[in-house]
Amino acid sequence: MEGNMEEQREVLGPNSQEAFGNLSQNSFSDFWAAVPAEIYTMSLKNEVEESCRSVDMILAEGFDENLFELLPETSVKEAATPPSSTVPVTTDHPGEYGFQLRFQQSGTAKSVTSTYSERLNKLFCQLAKTTPLELLVSKEPPEGAKLRATAVYKKTEHVAEVVRRCPHHENEDLNGNASEFRSHLIRLEGSERAKYLEDPHTKRHSVLVPYEPPQLGSEISTILLRFLCNSSCMGGMNRRPILTILTLETAEGLVLGRRTFDVRVCACPGRDRKTEEENSEKLQAGNKPLKKRKSTPAPVSCTVATKKSKSGSSAEEEDKEIFLLQVRGRERYEFLKRINDGQELLDRENNKSRAKAAVKPPPAGKRLLQRGERSDSD
Repeated sequence: MEGNMEEQREVLGPNSQEAFGNLSQNSFSDFWAAVPAEIYTMSLKNEVEESCRSVDMILAEGFDENLFELLPETSVKEAATPPSSTVPVTTDHPGEYGFQLRFQQSGTAKSVTSTYSERLNKLFCQLAKTTPLELLVSKEPPEGAKLRATAVYKKTEHVAEVVRRCPHHENEDLNGNASEFRSHLIRLEGSERAKYLEDPHTKRHSVLVPYEPPQLGSEISTILLRFLCNSSCMGGMNRRPILTILTLETAEGLVLGRRTFDVRVCACPGRDRKTEEENSEKLQAGNKPLKKRKSTPAPVSCTVATKKSKSGSSAEEEDKEIFLLQVRGRERYEFLKRINDGQELLDRENNKSRAKAAVKPPPAGKRLLQRGERSDSD
């Protein structure tokens, strides 16, 4: 700094001492106007030379040629997750890796906690009970592959809504780490690397876990699912059918395969599975096309109006049972009605004859006295 001041005094000449001496008396603008242009030009030149010397020293020590290169494109893709659609795809797509699901075999007994119906492609399970789900692939997925489980409503009028737990069950998870994702319906057990996510666009819930290849000697890998709300819970699913979408994805979020199945969370999975399968069979049987027939009058029931009377013998009870007979056609009905009326008339005559035979007059003459009785003369 002192060297620069000496150089500036030499440029200013013999009047420099006077100019610097009057600095405290005059304003800075007057002083700056009195300074020649050579002074600040020289200062700028000195700063540039010092900067160049610094750059030369850096180059001499060694320069990293990759310092100003852009980050790889893959790292940008990993940070960005593709947005999910408002209406999710619910069709199965095994993809090039042959992604498949398989459930453990279980019957319809009342004691089972979960059972799967292949006919309905539907899982019946109890609340908060673990359901093993087996995964199969035809070839090894790429490194960093992940599995994502998402619950959506099945019907079109509800598909845009988010599947949440009911307030009653949601308030049960207020303690511990579960409070962060207590509104999620699906839980994935057995893995500490499971992440519970909420889509920023659709607010839809999902659970993400890294894909684990099958162990030695096995062709399947297994995950454990739990559903923490009943299908009938008010304020939650409220008897609305749901689907579970399981997707195999890359580390960047690109879908490699997709599988879906219906879910019903209930108290008795075996009973409900049996009931729904029977109802499905009846529905399919009722939808078969029938041959057209001519319109006929409604079938008339032939009713025998007889009163049941108490009787000790089973034969008499069977004779007094009432049977309904469906008759097609008016003429046939009239014919059978005449036969029935004739039989009724015959039965009444037979009953009158039996009643007369049962009433017998007392025998003529004297009657023997029983012990304790007295004669009329007494």
